[in-house]
Amino acid sequence: MDENLRAATLSALHQGPGFVIPNAWDAGSASILAQVGFPAVATTSAGIAWSCGVPDGGALSPDRMFEVVAAIVSAVDVPVTADLEAGYGATAGDVGATVARAAALGVAGGNIEDAVEGRLLNRDEAADRLAAARDAAPAGTFVLNARTDAYFANFGGDPFAETIARAHRYVDAGADCVFVPGVRDADEIRRLVAEIPVPVNMVAGLTTPVLAAPTLFALGVIRVSVGGSIARAAYDTVERAGRELIGEGTLGFLDGALSYAEMQRRFGT
Repeated sequence: MDENLRAATLSALHQGPGFVIPNAWDAGSASILAQVGFPAVATTSAGIAWSCGVPDGGALSPDRMFEVVAAIVSAVDVPVTADLEAGYGATAGDVGATVARAAALGVAGGNIEDAVEGRLLNRDEAADRLAAARDAAPAGTFVLNARTDAYFANFGGDPFAETIARAHRYVDAGADCVFVPGVRDADEIRRLVAEIPVPVNMVAGLTTPVLAAPTLFALGVIRVSVGGSIARAAYDTVERAGRELIGEGTLGFLDGALSYAEMQRRFGT
């Protein structure tokens, strides 16, 4: 699938009625998720960092992150949207360069956050960074997903009102979609969707109570991602297997696991 078709395919998914986009952390996980039947795959900065043995939140260099993203893009024939965190730079120009770099790798879209080290950027600065991202990858060639962390960052105000104000600024700056992680209340999600003039992305599995994808779709959400949740589940399986082996020495963790032959088949041998 060529780059323009990937972006067009990803964009079309945002027209509704709603879709789940799973988050992969390496070429293998992306391949499995594409084979399951997902029409697009996202990356997770957290999962990629963990796969490299470091915590999420800036410990992994952008160069290493892009190496993994490039491998994911090459491994699947569906659109890939990348978690670009806050854009890997202090200035709007830096963010534009990051998006241009992602687009050059064949990435069909990306998230840009408006918080750095837990602190919300001011609205003007965040909007300027998104405008630079849009200039670097024009509409129709890259799905720009503007993430606002008003529900995560401790800024001392009303997160609902702040999210709406930011969403409108970000749409004016060129965002195709607005991503609002951290919302716990179903009615508040419904109100956000009603006030935000572009498709809304929510992440499932990040907060409690857990709202499943069908519930989020019923509230008007168009795009549902899962962040590092699948990666967490995978690493939990690794830990459980290790504990069983070092404890009982048994291999119960293999019950129901894919066989070696099946894994070979999944990866083309």
